[in-house]
Amino acid sequence: MSQNPALDAVLAAYRDCGDARLLGSAFGLVVDDADRRKVIDAAMSAGDLDADVRETMARASLDMGDMNAAEALCADCPELLAVQVEAMIGAGKLAEAEAYYLATVAENPVLESPDVQEMIDEAKQSASPELGSNVIGFASAAKGIRSAARQANDEARAARTMFSETASTIRFGDVGGLDEVKKQITRRIVTPFKKPSLFAKYRRKSGGGVLLFGPPGCGKTLLARATAGECEARFINVPVVDVVDKYIGEAERKLAAIFADARRDTPTVLFFDELEALAGSRSGVAHQSHVSLVSTFLAEMDGFAENNEGVLILAATNMPWGVDSAFRRPGRFDRVQFVPPPDRAARAAILKLQLAGRPVDGSVDADTIAATTSGFSGADIVNLVNTAVDLAIEESLSEGAEQPITREHLAEALKEVRPTTLEWLATARNYAKYSNSAGQYDDVAAFLKANGL
Repeated sequence: MSQNPALDAVLAAYRDCGDARLLGSAFGLVVDDADRRKVIDAAMSAGDLDADVRETMARASLDMGDMNAAEALCADCPELLAVQVEAMIGAGKLAEAEAYYLATVAENPVLESPDVQEMIDEAKQSASPELGSNVIGFASAAKGIRSAARQANDEARAARTMFSETASTIRFGDVGGLDEVKKQITRRIVTPFKKPSLFAKYRRKSGGGVLLFGPPGCGKTLLARATAGECEARFINVPVVDVVDKYIGEAERKLAAIFADARRDTPTVLFFDELEALAGSRSGVAHQSHVSLVSTFLAEMDGFAENNEGVLILAATNMPWGVDSAFRRPGRFDRVQFVPPPDRAARAAILKLQLAGRPVDGSVDADTIAATTSGFSGADIVNLVNTAVDLAIEESLSEGAEQPITREHLAEALKEVRPTTLEWLATARNYAKYSNSAGQYDDVAAFLKANGL
């Protein structure tokens, strides 16, 4: 007697009418591997399976270790490319899996997936661990070979130990507001990184340079980290103080080593904060060392000696008018993005993020508070909340019991905290009005006009 009469009834109905949709219903009734095998065997002979049902059956086959069944179920279904490649690798057909993946992506670049490529790379590494060894490198070192290429590699490794390297876990969802800026970054930066084959069809390379500018504290650095997180790329923060050196030629050498290391392991995001310190205008500069540093920076961004594909240079500055104009030509920082102070909705979102997890009185309304913080940067809002927290802690100590953050605490904090963006906006207004012949400050002018500044 059958252990699962309901499943048998559905499979019998499928054999009578041939409606493949019944197999999806049947799979919802399985209780063990024997039941799964019945449904999978029936699916193997079906010719009109829905893609979702195919994927369910194929993944069940993978779980059962039946790689051949999983591969067969994914055949002629490009949407299941990842599952089919996994099945082929599991069946010991690594070379075929890689060739099939490359051929499928070449035919339809939209199917390209960094996760599938990583799965193939890991399988190749596991199959041939000797490929990852450094035997040749050690032998060369033992022989004392110090070619220019090897010296560059040594400096690149030294740069990796000097500068902070992280896999960013921040995503755009962690950045309050700035929806239009995030949309532009996704279109111009993230998508080319994730779908390079599609962009290669249009001869559009991934990488390049993006300059973020705006008032202090408005999220430029956070956006850079979120961009690296969205790209799933290595993120290297390059502190200006660690590049600049009192010895002539050392800053240029460090900068070249940083780019060399980035090219060795792509995709990589290089982030330069306070860019004007490294890329300041050369006009009127008396020190030849600064001119040489800027020229080296320009040459590395152009990638004359090496290919910069897969290397994204992100930079942030509060003084875009202080950056040498040569950096803004196409091929360098050809994408310049204004990061404005947050609007009311963004300020409310930041307030909610900052108040989350703290003892807050139910009467506190983030939207109402946001309406009274026009001109505040994200950093100003953080300062506002911290000031209110200090007042709540002071009251708790005075009362001898925990006191939540109230509207009164935030109102009192508003008397102490002032927006720090106004001075920057006043300076930017002059540049937008009198030095905007090339249109580089059109976004600033539009923001000032929209906000009556």
